[in-house]
Amino acid sequence: MTEQQVPRRRSHSGSQQRGSSRNSVAKVHRNRRSSSGGGQHRGGNQKNSFPPRFQGQSRVRVPENAKGTVRIIPIGGCEEVGRNMTIFEYENDIVILDMGLQFPEENMPGIDYIIPNIKYLEGKEKNVKGVIFSHGHLDHIGAAPILLKKLGYPPVIGLPLTIEMIKHRVEDYSRNDLKLLKVLQVKSLKDKIKLGKFTAGFFQVEHSIMDSVGTTLETPLGTIIHAGDWTMEREEDGSTHVKYTQLKDVKRPSVLMLESLGAIKQGRHATHKELYDNLISIIQKAKGRVIIATFGSQVERVKWVITAAGELGKRVALDGYSMKKNIELASKLGYIKPDKKTMIDIHKSEDYPDDKVVIVCTGAQGEENAALNRIVSGQHRTIKLKKTDTVIFSSSVIPGNERTIQRIKDNIYRQADHVIHGDLMDVHVSGHATRQDIIDMIDQTKPDYYMPVYANHFFLKEAKWLAEEQGFNSNKIFVPDNGSVFELSSKGLTLRKEKVPTEYVFVDGLGVSDSQHVVLRDRQVLAEEGMIVVITTVDSHTGQLVQNPDIISRGFVFLKDNKQLIEDVRKKVKKMVVESDPKTWADTDQIRNDIRDKIGQFIFSKTEKRPMVLPVVIRV
Repeated sequence: MTEQQVPRRRSHSGSQQRGSSRNSVAKVHRNRRSSSGGGQHRGGNQKNSFPPRFQGQSRVRVPENAKGTVRIIPIGGCEEVGRNMTIFEYENDIVILDMGLQFPEENMPGIDYIIPNIKYLEGKEKNVKGVIFSHGHLDHIGAAPILLKKLGYPPVIGLPLTIEMIKHRVEDYSRNDLKLLKVLQVKSLKDKIKLGKFTAGFFQVEHSIMDSVGTTLETPLGTIIHAGDWTMEREEDGSTHVKYTQLKDVKRPSVLMLESLGAIKQGRHATHKELYDNLISIIQKAKGRVIIATFGSQVERVKWVITAAGELGKRVALDGYSMKKNIELASKLGYIKPDKKTMIDIHKSEDYPDDKVVIVCTGAQGEENAALNRIVSGQHRTIKLKKTDTVIFSSSVIPGNERTIQRIKDNIYRQADHVIHGDLMDVHVSGHATRQDIIDMIDQTKPDYYMPVYANHFFLKEAKWLAEEQGFNSNKIFVPDNGSVFELSSKGLTLRKEKVPTEYVFVDGLGVSDSQHVVLRDRQVLAEEGMIVVITTVDSHTGQLVQNPDIISRGFVFLKDNKQLIEDVRKKVKKMVVESDPKTWADTDQIRNDIRDKIGQFIFSKTEKRPMVLPVVIRV
């Protein structure tokens, strides 16, 4: 392996839109919606319903891969933000890119997170030659401990910080499994790694976490280019730091797979100079403490804050498990060397004057257990918000978190008089490409096929239309769904009609399951309609009721305000006993079924509600 400079370690994440468009294709053609090509959108959620993938997709089994054919199968990340994973298959060799998690939606009570469904790989575990990780964000590595174990621990490939983060996740999940991890660390961007009939190469990308990398997969039939998550850092004049023209020289035909979260962002992002000038001005002028909320993975930004605060004679305290762990891992690798004189323990920050303290913490997305939320809610052991505090949101809004972030902002505004976020000032730089970046990437790499990925469906379609506006052949643009099966052969790139399974696989405190949608439906019913418990005590010989049925209501009706309804339910149960066959009523299963069905119908006729009816039968 030859040596080359590893990617510059930039820290920039989010999507601050800036100024007027420098993009000549700012106009959006409303009649584009009739454009051909791409995948099918599955529609949104409705009350009391789940996305179609919850309900068990009707899928025809995908035939075995034909000889001389490369398959590209996005398992997750092409209908949502998160759960990123793509399978590449050539004959009997398989390479995987990323194994990310997706955080639960609001209608998924009790679920910790969701991981990709790997049913397609059942029976093919030994064919997996390696798993490449583009970077260390959880939506790309979060499912690794579970899925690597299921696949028998194939080799893991990535840059140093990414590998350390994966090791940490595996150790957290199952300490004894760390010794089973097989690592092929990328030491240079000139490294080439043979993975069966695939040859993996790497190229520099700029993103919001150190050691992000793009990947090329060369096969006998052509090359797949995947940038992972990426952006193009630009100066004020629009010039970029990195060029990708070398990727046009890969073996043809080439397929460019491009993360598309910035497909609707016009203009350019703030430069790092603008970001740091703003931050240092805020830190310098603050009359009280400065609390900076950002992603735990923003290692380089934290490094810069520590250096700047030290130069201003201030102390820095870190808070949030993921942030402290990531800084520890980066320090271990030598990427950051915090000044011990500047760093203080969060619980000793009260020993210093307020205007000498800078707190950098997690929780800018409003996460319930993160440091910022604990501070704002008054649950933090040490830090309580003060009117004189300056709170900075140095992060973007992850799609889907808008309401949660707005709630925490409202609570902060009630307690502190100085709150700064991207709507007011450039205190963050995006880690995702803009429309102009996408245009430039396509122009520089000149792929034969283009596939927008890693975003919600509407982002992918916008990226498709953007490429068409630039003259890219619409017949060579493919918009995938999760589970789509693309095949590259001597005939070119085509889409099969069959799909592979991508139903949600849930992780909660009880384990991992792909059938937990049944449990989720029960939880939704309980949350929306409540429950009613009917307790009956019967003679085991005669089937007669021994005492009046007991009725318990939780989340359905308040008993004291609905005495007549409860009494009607009680009478209905007693009448069912009197009119029934004693021999049948001695069967407790039959009793439960009758109460569940008939009392449920009776309650609906009276209230038009369908609470969960739980019959309890006691035999004496």
